[in-house]
Amino acid sequence: MTPTFGSRAHFTEEGGAAVYAAVCAACHMPDGRGASGAGSYPALARNPDLATAAYPIAVVLLGQKAMPSFAETLSNQQIAEVIGYLRTHLGNNYTGDVTAAEIAAARVSKN
Repeated sequence: MTPTFGSRAHFTEEGGAAVYAAVCAACHMPDGRGASGAGSYPALARNPDLATAAYPIAVVLLGQKAMPSFAETLSNQQIAEVIGYLRTHLGNNYTGDVTAAEIAAARVSKN
């Protein structure tokens, strides 16, 4: 899937699976196993770091190591949906919804 940008360089995909496929899968692989080569991209499949939503929220908003921040290119809703997708797919079975309001609050606390 080719990522699509809307106005002001924002991704336009809707839904966690679509955001993952367009934004995350190129590095973390479609099946979430991660990859090594020119860089190291951690596995998201069966990842215990996704058990609580706070960690992936921080990583998506702030970036980490080679991963850039997506705070400017993904909306609160898109971030909530992709984190929810990651926590319930790819061999992960973590409970608890992630909401756009949580992402908005995290944005404020990170600034």
